[in-house]
Amino acid sequence: MAAEATVIPGLPAWHGGSRLHAYFVCDVFTSEPLQGNQLGVFVDGRPFTSEEMQRLAREMNFAETVFLLPPKAGGDVSIRIFTPGNELPFAGHPILGTAFVVASALGAEAVTLETGAGLVPVRLDREGDRIAFGRMRQPVPRWEPYAAEPALLDALGVSSSRLPVEVYRNGPSHVFVALESEQAVAALEPDLGALKRLDVAANCFAGAGRAWKSRMFYPGAGISEDPATGSAAGPLAVHLARHGEIGFGDEIIIRQGGEIGRPSLLYAIATGEGDRIDSVEVGGVATIVAEGRFRIAQG
Repeated sequence: MAAEATVIPGLPAWHGGSRLHAYFVCDVFTSEPLQGNQLGVFVDGRPFTSEEMQRLAREMNFAETVFLLPPKAGGDVSIRIFTPGNELPFAGHPILGTAFVVASALGAEAVTLETGAGLVPVRLDREGDRIAFGRMRQPVPRWEPYAAEPALLDALGVSSSRLPVEVYRNGPSHVFVALESEQAVAALEPDLGALKRLDVAANCFAGAGRAWKSRMFYPGAGISEDPATGSAAGPLAVHLARHGEIGFGDEIIIRQGGEIGRPSLLYAIATGEGDRIDSVEVGGVATIVAEGRFRIAQG
């Protein structure tokens, strides 16, 4: 007996008279589908109010969802970035994933995205028709000692940090805690309620040379644990270079997400000298894994 084409018949009129809104799903900082950090990209955000964008981001329930808008400041597109809980001016994996979508549509080798933190250029390496790698130029972060260090260490369940605990701001605020080993990072079981009250993105890391392991917890933004944090990768390279763990200009490879079944690879380089940071770049791969249409009744 011949197999049926589908399990059930199609639903040609499921949307009634409502407008359909196209989106893509990307897995970012991985070349393997169903790994890395998930991202929703709505290709036309113009029909939505800010409230509707936030509700859609909550519905998608990815770490971030992006809405594309016409450019206003010389970029290829303008974007708005939402977590399930709030809007962000800048975030790493949404920039990279969106750049792969936009560059694929335009057939481009470089795109510039307009964000709440300014223009972000992204270079794309191609292998034939396929985009093989992307590298974004990130805003140079500002940093300072983290005032609530004892409360943060207690919430993480650790006694100390091997390096100074500092907060870096490049849009989001990331705090970095250096542990003694990758095993200590893997064993973390933080108090998410206490971290939520601190309302900070807590990054715990360990490693040496080019190879580093990181985990990021940000329950205040609706993210218990992030599979891949591009906005933290650049500041981590800055933090390591400033404190003599690597040289300025050395590229690091960051492994993240394994504990939650979404292994990711991020690449980061910071150039400068001492406390002068000249540039920060973060790279990786993104894979478009799905596309769909949302029915949103409006008016």
